[in-house]
Amino acid sequence: MTLDQLRVFVAVADRGHLTRAADALALTPAAVSAAIRALERRYDVQLFDRVGRGIVLTAPGAAFLEQARATLANAQATELALQEMSGTGRGRVRVHASQTIASYWLPQRLIAFRQRYPALELALTIGNTSGVAQGVNEGGADLGLVEGDVDGASLDVTQVATDRLFVVVAPSHAWADGRRLGTADLVRSSWISRESGSGTRSVFEAALRAGGVDAATLDVVLTLPSNEAVRVAVEHSACAAVLSERVAAPAIEAGRLVRAGFALPPRSFNLLRHRERYRTRAAEALVALLVD
Repeated sequence: MTLDQLRVFVAVADRGHLTRAADALALTPAAVSAAIRALERRYDVQLFDRVGRGIVLTAPGAAFLEQARATLANAQATELALQEMSGTGRGRVRVHASQTIASYWLPQRLIAFRQRYPALELALTIGNTSGVAQGVNEGGADLGLVEGDVDGASLDVTQVATDRLFVVVAPSHAWADGRRLGTADLVRSSWISRESGSGTRSVFEAALRAGGVDAATLDVVLTLPSNEAVRVAVEHSACAAVLSERVAAPAIEAGRLVRAGFALPPRSFNLLRHRERYRTRAAEALVALLVD
């Protein structure tokens, strides 16, 4: 088994299509197909089922995917360690960040980092909190930045900032009059929500549970994958939503949104690092700036 075969396997698993994987790897579809067949024949296991024009992982393939990702991550970490020892490191930092952080807190800090270390390369991937934690766990990211708490015994978590969440409504909504709301009152409005795995949604649902309300009882009429989509939808609807102060503030100042009278606890912006993987000097330089 070679690292190149593992890279092909992961690329196909991620895309569910031989040709798309071949394009991503700058290989021919025939070469990709041959690499998968070689793995399957060498270990007498079927990794994929062919379904129509696509392919999907079998149960053994899904189990192998986690190990393949970890092996590739460890190989990359080993290469980086050797490069730094020889003084020829390329200085690349892979950062995965959840949406609020990536859009409203991180950009000015990345600019400051580039100004301080112009030779270092940054690669930013944006996702939700659960996806970011997965990226760090699987070795796809050197650093992760998320809103709120995450589970994972393999992760070191460091708080780098705090954030406030607001319940917001359009000026025409009944809650725009500033009345104080209890947790039980929240079931009386329709809602627009972020997707499952979002840090904003997780904090809100935890607050509901603490107040004795099951999140499943809310009338969620629309689930959207980004903060900006939620904000615009609430501005033009009779629904409520939960947004970071950083996301909602411009619309509140412009009169397009109103903060409703329900207080949510502050949440942390947290830096994630893997406990066991090699930490490059480039990544540690960015960490020093972020926690300063």
